[in-house]
Amino acid sequence: MAPKAASKAAKTSNVKAAEAHGYEFGGPLGAFGISFGLPILCYLTTFVCNDISGCPVPSALSPSTLTIEKLKQEIGWPANGIWGLASWDVSAKVLGYYLLSLILHRVLPGEEVMGTELSSGGKLKYKFNTWSSTIFTLAICAAGTIAQGANFPVWTFIYENYLQILTTNIIISYLLATFVYVRSFSVKPGNAEKRELAAGGHSGNMLYDWFIGRELNPRITIPLLGEIDIKAFCELRPGLMGWILFDFAFVAHQYRSYGYVTDSIALITGFQALYVLDSYWMEPAILTTMDITTDGFGFMLAFGDLVWVPFIYSLQARYLSVYPLSLGLYGTAGVLAVVGVGYYIFRGANNEKNRFRTDPTDPRVSHLKYMETKSGSKLLISGWWGTARHINYFGDWIMAWAYCLPTGIAGYLVQHNNNNNNSSTAPTSHPSSSSSSAEPSFAYGGPDSHTQIVQGDARGWGMIITYFYIVYFGVLLIHREMRDEEKCIRKYGDDWKRYREIVKYRIIPGIY
Repeated sequence: MAPKAASKAAKTSNVKAAEAHGYEFGGPLGAFGISFGLPILCYLTTFVCNDISGCPVPSALSPSTLTIEKLKQEIGWPANGIWGLASWDVSAKVLGYYLLSLILHRVLPGEEVMGTELSSGGKLKYKFNTWSSTIFTLAICAAGTIAQGANFPVWTFIYENYLQILTTNIIISYLLATFVYVRSFSVKPGNAEKRELAAGGHSGNMLYDWFIGRELNPRITIPLLGEIDIKAFCELRPGLMGWILFDFAFVAHQYRSYGYVTDSIALITGFQALYVLDSYWMEPAILTTMDITTDGFGFMLAFGDLVWVPFIYSLQARYLSVYPLSLGLYGTAGVLAVVGVGYYIFRGANNEKNRFRTDPTDPRVSHLKYMETKSGSKLLISGWWGTARHINYFGDWIMAWAYCLPTGIAGYLVQHNNNNNNSSTAPTSHPSSSSSSAEPSFAYGGPDSHTQIVQGDARGWGMIITYFYIVYFGVLLIHREMRDEEKCIRKYGDDWKRYREIVKYRIIPGIY
């Protein structure tokens, strides 16, 4: 549970603050592994699950047949090598997307909200208009889709240049993290702009501080566009919006390839769009999250916001754009039930917390019990937050299952057949089993296509990719809860120990 506001306790030196906070994420070694390992993982998921040879690629199913040349063929490695991972044209268009978001933030009306109190005193003002910006953007895409169908250039551009878009966003995240790190050294105590360093972001280790973020809320003034809070902008705008744009592009690709849209990809896209739009509708609620109140802005958040979220969270829709699995009535009902339960817990808990923090006299929360700490903060001990200290994480994780279940027992192989003898020319692990008449086969690219999508020996192995989100998200939520626990112990001391005796469970009532 994040604190309502930073306390106005006596100020300590930066050195003492850093020593008291300590390292997170495994310190410098963990920062190195995450900063340079996760981008490789993003490329790996892009290459090993594709529409060229399969998901996973056949060589992964039969390592004894693996050769570098064969692997390059299966993953679609660019003909011009590593330079093909990027494109000046694609990079320019991606930057144009960022610029459009900045312009909409500037010109569209929005709600102005004061943030939580800073440890140095005072509050920052935020302008929130992500909802109207998103509706404007989606309206343009909807009009284009109505006019041009699945061939609307935005959808074809995203699908055909997915790899280069990934590279551009990775580069942006590295550059942005470096910019805010260097600029953070201009933060002076008592500055009029209310700039301050994050408690855990100035350890003195360059790599770790670059990763975790030195400055708490870096802002920059851009000519004609005004002041931009970099962290708040990245938190909700380019990445989350990109996530649903990717999903829509994958839906369009499925329709171009097969002439229909399956219930599975429609469900996933609908769930994820609801999740994003819900966060936009409740945009001011981010001001009380750990990302805004506690974490500095460095590579961790830059990469997470701009790369990890849109590219990793959309893996299931990308899979289904090639393998058009149909769930049927009962499968659809089951998935809807899962997401309904998760959303009910997630939104109910977050609304309860936000209402209590902003207006404890609100009739919807005024009946709730709480304990008051020595710092003056009030901790809920009834309602949703009386069942577990992070009950909202439980709802969030349940919803994660609904994002993965529509992919079923995932995995497919792509078979390219010639016109004469219908023999397979694409590499498969065991062609005889993968062409079994007992399993569904899809003509990829239309009814007259000689490319067939079958599961074969890939069946089940694709789940490593399409169900990765559940495992990752569970680990993320547990780790986030542990970080928040440490922060609350530092803030509340013995009061937090007393609070834990009342609210015993961390995330899952009765279990954890």
